[in-house]
Amino acid sequence: MTDGVLLLHGWPLDGSMWDEQVASLRDRVPVAAPSMPGFGGEPSAGDVMTMDAAGDAAVTAARAAGVDRFVICGLSMGGYVALAIRRRHRDRVLGLVLANTRAGADDEAGKERRRALAGRLLAEGSGFLVADLPPLLSDGAPPALWDRVRERVGAQPAASIAAASLGMAERPDSTADLAAVDVPVLVIASTGDRLIPFDATAPMAEQVPDGSLHVIDGAGHLSNLEAPQVFTRALEGHLARCGLLPAR
Repeated sequence: MTDGVLLLHGWPLDGSMWDEQVASLRDRVPVAAPSMPGFGGEPSAGDVMTMDAAGDAAVTAARAAGVDRFVICGLSMGGYVALAIRRRHRDRVLGLVLANTRAGADDEAGKERRRALAGRLLAEGSGFLVADLPPLLSDGAPPALWDRVRERVGAQPAASIAAASLGMAERPDSTADLAAVDVPVLVIASTGDRLIPFDATAPMAEQVPDGSLHVIDGAGHLSNLEAPQVFTRALEGHLARCGLLPAR
């Protein structure tokens, strides 16, 4: 079996958001950074992309890339998918990195907001979302990075963004699962995250048996894009902890 890294992207981007991390790691450890169903040119999962369906597709993509077991690094929606994979494919998971995400489900108001957004995407397309992006970056992020994120969001089909929004609304509460996670877990939280607040992410490090917390000061929600070197060093440290890279 080949062990490697599985990188799971956030909403509403695709696997290209990991380009800098892939470039840093690929000569040292096998890496898979697939796009989820409907994103990055991948076939759609249908009207609703559940986190389970996204997880199954990611495992299939990793195996196609020659990675049989993996440390999963999931950011935002990718974190939800990572927890689904851990439930459904436990024997393949060597470790977890949960970045700018949370274990809890949406409350009813949050579910309704996701459903309303999906409805608008299906009715109008994604132009309004691209023009007025959610707070994916911090207030201090450079305009060039905002433009890069806007370009990648605009490249995704509106129907796929909507399907993922509906799937996130349906996701279960994974908080109770954390106590049974039996692999090393790194939680990455950033203080400038305006989409999933620091206080929603950080407690997961204490809710798993073998957890640690890495704080990225000032970065926003897409912390791997806004602070790529800091994020990659933290990821590398966890890969070393899980035996995939030499200890530093």
